[in-house]
Amino acid sequence: MNPLAKLDQLNLEPSAKTEVAALIQALIEQAERDAKLIQAKDIKIAALTHELAYYKRIRFSTKSEALTPLQRDVFEETWNTDISAIEAEVEQLQDDQPCDTVVRPKRSRAGRQPLPPHLPRIEHRHEPESCSCGQCGRELVKIGEDVTEQLDVEPAKFFVHRHIRPQYACRSCETVTGAPIPPAVIEGGLAAVGLLTWVMISKFLDHLPLYRLEQIAARDGVILSRSTLADWVGRLGVVLQPLADRLAWHLRQRSSLHADETPVPQLDPGNGKTKKAYLWAYRSNDLQPGPKIIVFDYQAGRSGRHAQQFLQDWQGYLMVDDYGGYKALFAAARAHPEDQRLLEPCVELACLTHARRKFFDLLASQSPVAQEALQRIGALYAIEAEGRDMSIDERQRLRAEKSLPALTDLHDWLQKTRLLMAPNSATAKAIDYSLKRWPALTRYAETGDLPIDNNPVENNIRPIALGKKNWLFAGSERAGQRAAVIQTLLATAKLNGLDPAAWLRDTLEKLPTWPNSRIDELLPFGKSH
Repeated sequence: MNPLAKLDQLNLEPSAKTEVAALIQALIEQAERDAKLIQAKDIKIAALTHELAYYKRIRFSTKSEALTPLQRDVFEETWNTDISAIEAEVEQLQDDQPCDTVVRPKRSRAGRQPLPPHLPRIEHRHEPESCSCGQCGRELVKIGEDVTEQLDVEPAKFFVHRHIRPQYACRSCETVTGAPIPPAVIEGGLAAVGLLTWVMISKFLDHLPLYRLEQIAARDGVILSRSTLADWVGRLGVVLQPLADRLAWHLRQRSSLHADETPVPQLDPGNGKTKKAYLWAYRSNDLQPGPKIIVFDYQAGRSGRHAQQFLQDWQGYLMVDDYGGYKALFAAARAHPEDQRLLEPCVELACLTHARRKFFDLLASQSPVAQEALQRIGALYAIEAEGRDMSIDERQRLRAEKSLPALTDLHDWLQKTRLLMAPNSATAKAIDYSLKRWPALTRYAETGDLPIDNNPVENNIRPIALGKKNWLFAGSERAGQRAAVIQTLLATAKLNGLDPAAWLRDTLEKLPTWPNSRIDELLPFGKSH
């Protein structure tokens, strides 16, 4: 019904009818504008809802192997931030809508995790303004408490230790007596152990360059020049070297190891550019007893002789990728790197994850062969998950019962499928990768304590690889070797469930007076070891 047409039927004065008509027209126009505004907001809400669904699908759907776990962590940080921002935008738009036009769905929230019990608590008690009832005026009686907790943090707080040593003199013989200066890891140094620990953790665990630490200190009015920070790092690297050397000795006592390497840019001052160096990593096998150990070895190149020099006369099972530099280790016999005596060969273990990746790369072309291979390999990993908490003997029986038959079937299927593939095709190359390394790929299943893949050591290298985005390059070969020493100690502490900062602080306090004969007690193995 047109309200203006209805107005003509009313018995009103012409002037009043004009005023009412103008008012009605204004209300109609306002309603049309409101409808358009609501429609525009509805369209935007729909678009944001669609975008939110897209991000949630990426965030919570099955993870693609195209992204490594740590890379996914970096992207998920962005995804989570975007999801929260989109939800906030939708809530703002809905709050602006008239209450009768919007049905607000209840926002689902994940259960909040309890805050760690070891953190100190600062209590804030909030009492009502009056102890009398606001309704009847009678005295209130306490019936319980509503307790909520918020997590807070203080940035790095600088403070000064004052060491006061009174001096006493003997009036008779004029001898002056005073307490000796406490021994320090850097004699006569400005930095206390806590500051040294902060610098080392920030640089080598959080991958912050020294100039950023200089800026952080400057915000608190503390002048810490980069040259001073660099001096501390250099001296501590020398002090901690014996601990890293001892870890390497312990690692070589194991009968099976992981090995891998990653490129590191190194400054080449003569050319004004960087050259490629390598950080080699050697890790203990988690399926065998003993503390976990990871040792980094910085070298100027990728030659296999670096692995030979590190392993020395070590013999055992070595889990590696297909890099040719390791091949000399698996020859019939090899010469000792120092005295040239002949050593028994190492036994090669091949990484099943690398074989799996060859087939994963074929999924983009919807390859049925790749899908079948991935399903079969996935079944082998399911068996490993089943035996994760078993003893070595129990796991060996499980592998003999399930893994060996599954591997035999996989081998037969790969051979038959290979005959149907065109030479030099991508599928043929993926199959050949596994068939050529078959004894090394399947050797784990004959035991209960050998690993199925090289993922453990790759996971330890990955944070350092991402950290390179911050520090860009190693300044020199000595700097790279020093970083390898400190990374070795901090990473081993993490592997054994220790707080690297707490371990490092405790160790730096003890080192000045610690006897070398008890150096093993300082290693980051944890109390249980």
